[in-house]
Amino acid sequence: MISAHTRVAVVGAGLGGLALARVLQLHGRSVTVFESDASADARPQGGSLDIHAATGQAALRAAGLLDTFRGLARPEAQEWRVLDPVTAATLPFPGPVHDDDSPEIDRGQLRGLLLDSLAEGTVHWGRTVTGATPLDDGTWRLRFGDGTTEDADLVVGADGAWSRIRPALSDATPGYAGVTFIEAGLDDVDTRHPALAAMVGNGTLLATADSKALLAQRNGDGHIRVYAAFRAPQDWQVAEGLDIDDTEAVRAHLLKRFDGWDENLLSLLRSHDGGFVDRPVFVLPVPHTWDHVPGITLLGDAAHLMPPVGLGANLAMLDGSDLAHALVTESSVDDAVRAYESLMLPRSAKAAQDCAEALDHLIPPTDS
Repeated sequence: MISAHTRVAVVGAGLGGLALARVLQLHGRSVTVFESDASADARPQGGSLDIHAATGQAALRAAGLLDTFRGLARPEAQEWRVLDPVTAATLPFPGPVHDDDSPEIDRGQLRGLLLDSLAEGTVHWGRTVTGATPLDDGTWRLRFGDGTTEDADLVVGADGAWSRIRPALSDATPGYAGVTFIEAGLDDVDTRHPALAAMVGNGTLLATADSKALLAQRNGDGHIRVYAAFRAPQDWQVAEGLDIDDTEAVRAHLLKRFDGWDENLLSLLRSHDGGFVDRPVFVLPVPHTWDHVPGITLLGDAAHLMPPVGLGANLAMLDGSDLAHALVTESSVDDAVRAYESLMLPRSAKAAQDCAEALDHLIPPTDS
């Protein structure tokens, strides 16, 4: 097992890296998290997450944070409403049911919960890691964008889709999945857009047909996130002669793409606040594996980037808690990483395959 003096360097202050740090600190171990963002609120953290009992909640229990999480979470937001795109009539929910206990929480709230649980100074903000190099003594040297370096006995790449640590283990890079999500949002919906708020309800609304979908997700602050999803080439904006920053041109394009859909659904695109954000879906190969390398490993999206259909955040936190558990119970760092990878890699391969199938079910390939 690792000692209090073992240097564990976590690259990335996302949910998985923070869960790892929290569980290690609960067991009296030292850990440092390096994050490229300048601060915790440097950028928006995304929408609402359903936290599953067997994965995300298990990690929060290991972190000693499950009761606090339940005080923040929104069980009522588990509700799904599926509407016919043309008539807006209610349809049966066609998707997978994970479990009956998967309350929602805003990603920013969950990240804040984990951050607040860490010892002061654990996260080093504004430290952009550019890569990792093995040293002759079996340790690793992290390189930073400002030219400085830090050495560690264990490096954990928790730095997401475009991980700078992954190349030390794998040649794999994310590939475009053929689907893009265009994000929009509505603020203070219960006051400013009561009809849309009532249509969406407490949780998530879905309408899908002809390889495209509209989703609307209620967040905990009176905000609704809207996603227009469709199959398209990665350069669809260029092909359509669009600039994503030209809000009215993008709106007109989306209304044309969803022409014939119910006007109440289209109001989600007509009434939104601010601009549109293009979020193409990238994934790693399935399965994504690597040969074990002493002193370095991956978790979360850095290890198993998959479509955003409800599993990624849960698995990232479970990865973090599982790795921490191995580090405080196995006889050496190397044994711990081997034990963790033998558990995480097959689990993530199955989850990634399930997510790929779920995306194809939600937005079928156009040749199907």
